[in-house]
Amino acid sequence: MIELVVSQALNGVQLGVLLFLMAAGLTLVLGIMNVVNLAHGSLYMLGAYFAAALTAWTGSFLLALPLAVAATVVVGLVLEVATLRPLYKRDHLDQVLLTFGLILFFNEAVRMVWGATALFVPVPEIFDSEIELFDGEIVYPTYRLAIIGVGLGVAGFLVWLITATRVGMLIRAGAANRDMVAALGVDIVRLNTLVFGLGAGMAGLAGVMAAPILAVESGMGDGVLILTFVVIVVGGIGSVRGAFVAALLIGVVDTMGRSLLPMLLRELLDRQLASAVGPAVASMLIYVLMAVVLTVRPQGLFPARTG
Repeated sequence: MIELVVSQALNGVQLGVLLFLMAAGLTLVLGIMNVVNLAHGSLYMLGAYFAAALTAWTGSFLLALPLAVAATVVVGLVLEVATLRPLYKRDHLDQVLLTFGLILFFNEAVRMVWGATALFVPVPEIFDSEIELFDGEIVYPTYRLAIIGVGLGVAGFLVWLITATRVGMLIRAGAANRDMVAALGVDIVRLNTLVFGLGAGMAGLAGVMAAPILAVESGMGDGVLILTFVVIVVGGIGSVRGAFVAALLIGVVDTMGRSLLPMLLRELLDRQLASAVGPAVASMLIYVLMAVVLTVRPQGLFPARTG
């Protein structure tokens, strides 16, 4: 039982790291640009498809990784300039309609380019092994630990970028009061482009890292987008620290709930009833958590002004 709990906890952390890569960029887009970008999940999907295509072309996942992230950044910058920039001063409904249309466009585009059949990316040979933890009592895939390591490394980079650089100062100021930043003479359009490109790159990195453990298919970004918005709401819009804490919290709660709650209910209820109710209740846990957090802290755990 202890082995199961530890393994699922690690899986939860790994999911949380991927959610953080998605949420950190999107929360800055919301906080600074005041843009609701539903197509953020499509950038995650494109990162995975680019990784699959470039891995097949180069024969090396490690070589494909930076190329796929760079390609996703380019797509993100083109999207920002060509579609979102004209809508900065429009209301959120227009932004939602546009980015929802982009979801449909990209889902169909990848079907046209790569086909409707799911693609699979092999785990890099260097990480295609298992690590023994706690004196061999627990065996865990090396690649999943690598995902956790990459996520923590990106989190450290973002902390440095936002707290120790001039660009980070502008990002923090823009998240707190974008109108004041513009009034002080900062090129807010260029800042918006920078932030959107950073968010696109992180979404692409999340898709690349997820490609070897998931099926790469059209629409794969839609489900993770919902979890990403939950992370942003719980953590606080515009707060990278909030995104990090909330992503780990949501990842662990969701994974542990789906694996352990049905087992617990079988001990308390009729097995047939528990099998029917358990998965449904487990899938609701993160939304219950979100409701509790918003009841106690309506602006999230770490609002941008204090985060």
